[in-house]
Amino acid sequence: MSANDASAAPAAAPAAASRAPMRRFGRFELRALLSKSGRSMLWLVFDERLGQELILCLPRTAPNSAAALEHWLRMANGVARVQHPNLAPVIEVGQVEQWPFIAYDRALGETLDERLARQAAPLPVDAADWICQYLEGLAFAHEAGHAHRDVQCATLLISPSNQVKVIGLEVAQEVFPANVDFNAVTRRAVRESAQEDVLCVGLILHRILSGRHVLEQSDLQLTVQQMQPLGRELVRMSWETPHPIPEALRAICNRATDRQARQRYHMARSFYRALDGWRTSVAQDQGGPIALLMDKLQRIGHLPSTSTALQRVGQSSALERQHASTLSTLALQDMALSLELLRRVNNSLKQNGAAVDGTVLNMQRAIAMLGLEGVQQAARSLKPWPGPLSEIQAAMLKSLMGRVQQAGQIAQALRPAGYDGEVVYLITVMQNLGRLLLQYHFPDDAQQIRQLMLPPEPTADNPHPASLSEQAAAFAVLGCDLESLGVAVARHWNLGDELIHMIRRQSPDAPVRHSETDSDLLRLSCSLANELVDALQNKDPKRQTHAIEVATRRYARALGLGLREVYEAINPAAAKAHEEAEARQQAGPETGLGELEARAALRYDSQAAPKPSALRSRLPSINPAQTKDKN
Repeated sequence: MSANDASAAPAAAPAAASRAPMRRFGRFELRALLSKSGRSMLWLVFDERLGQELILCLPRTAPNSAAALEHWLRMANGVARVQHPNLAPVIEVGQVEQWPFIAYDRALGETLDERLARQAAPLPVDAADWICQYLEGLAFAHEAGHAHRDVQCATLLISPSNQVKVIGLEVAQEVFPANVDFNAVTRRAVRESAQEDVLCVGLILHRILSGRHVLEQSDLQLTVQQMQPLGRELVRMSWETPHPIPEALRAICNRATDRQARQRYHMARSFYRALDGWRTSVAQDQGGPIALLMDKLQRIGHLPSTSTALQRVGQSSALERQHASTLSTLALQDMALSLELLRRVNNSLKQNGAAVDGTVLNMQRAIAMLGLEGVQQAARSLKPWPGPLSEIQAAMLKSLMGRVQQAGQIAQALRPAGYDGEVVYLITVMQNLGRLLLQYHFPDDAQQIRQLMLPPEPTADNPHPASLSEQAAAFAVLGCDLESLGVAVARHWNLGDELIHMIRRQSPDAPVRHSETDSDLLRLSCSLANELVDALQNKDPKRQTHAIEVATRRYARALGLGLREVYEAINPAAAKAHEEAEARQQAGPETGLGELEARAALRYDSQAAPKPSALRSRLPSINPAQTKDKN
């Protein structure tokens, strides 16, 4: 039987197979058509010479010239030499008349189509595991200079032990005119083909999780043609699925098939990292990107030191002559040193089993407990700026640190009466710990997240497209959110459950309710400061003003704040100038400078020394009550 007849003949039923004449393709007995797409087809055959079943992968259209056939065989033999645990080993590369083929051992497993016919709704964790293995093999093939060009569900083989193999690489090749010179004209760039491969893998993940064909098409190439920007269809994970889909996995799947091509995964390795990060974090409490971050913390530290002057002070005897408040001010200017001192003092207390009321958050108290030698060791342990970062990456980290410091200053200005300014500043910094660590240790991933947060290009159908939130973008890149990174490091540093609660930002989608505890009040104050700094990043003044007003309204009742207090905290210099102008206006032309200063001092004294709270009495380095008793 010819190959054309074989490709058109349907698979016979087992009962009729004994009566029907045997269909053959060369020496192979054709038993079943496993898959057929616009570019390739897969047959289950029996090889009488080897005495075993094989899977034959053939192009849907035979090469149109001898040169094209030679080119096909050369590329197929090249991919047969690429070896990886997730690439199916090639049994044979051959041809029957003008039809070339690649043969694989049937014993490697069943196709994904066969598995889904037998198991209609696999768990999301199993789906992620299959796709991760497929992406590992595909990424290795891409890096070796080969592409698939017809990724289908049938090209994913699953063994009984859930080991996945990729088949069909280089089967679907470019169709050139019969007289083309293959030495002068090369096939389509592997990078372009690889991006299409990755998109089709995202469609396979969508197919498994949703439990039905995407856009009602079994051929993924036809699905791609209907998707934007080539077509008009939008592919997103629906809410009606056989199993609940976790938010992180949903974000990863939606990014893989995003309507904007620039928002999708462009490399199989990037897609694999995000999906593997989610898969590992589900299997373990600390895995995936968190485990990788912990390894980097051990090798290169958390952040590089930004103050060389402070390091010189720490390495000399001049440190001994500094007052604790002066040393605290110097330490707070260096974010890396501040975090290192907090880590050391709380880890030391935890290891020594000392009875401590909460977490040490006051810098003066930390310095007093560690001593001068401990501060010197902490200063010397930090890597100098910028660490392993390039010039551009260091500039991005410096900019992020500047925004975090600005948020800390705003939080200090907005803090409720009676709370220590250092504590509020450090809580604000800790709420950004995951972002800081990501920018330092994974700058490329941080750049991907920022790009995903940019709004897509407007279209006629969608003139005002919404951008991804930071959490959704982090899910799509890392498989976990940035807050999880910061919380994992805080637990690793033994910073205590109370601080871990306070470093969790208020969700932008959750209502802000009145808090009865000190820790909740501090958490909300710092969350507001961080939201205000995020609002200030808007380039459009109208959008910036609107974002500030929205954030203020959310927290106004819980914190007792209004727009005036918020704008004074954002721009303290303008607020001070406004107060001085009001004082001059109220004083009149005959009021002297001495009287103005006296009024200002009186106003300051009336606002200073607010009523201390329970949290304030145990966070500063010296308890005011104890000082009074000593006097």
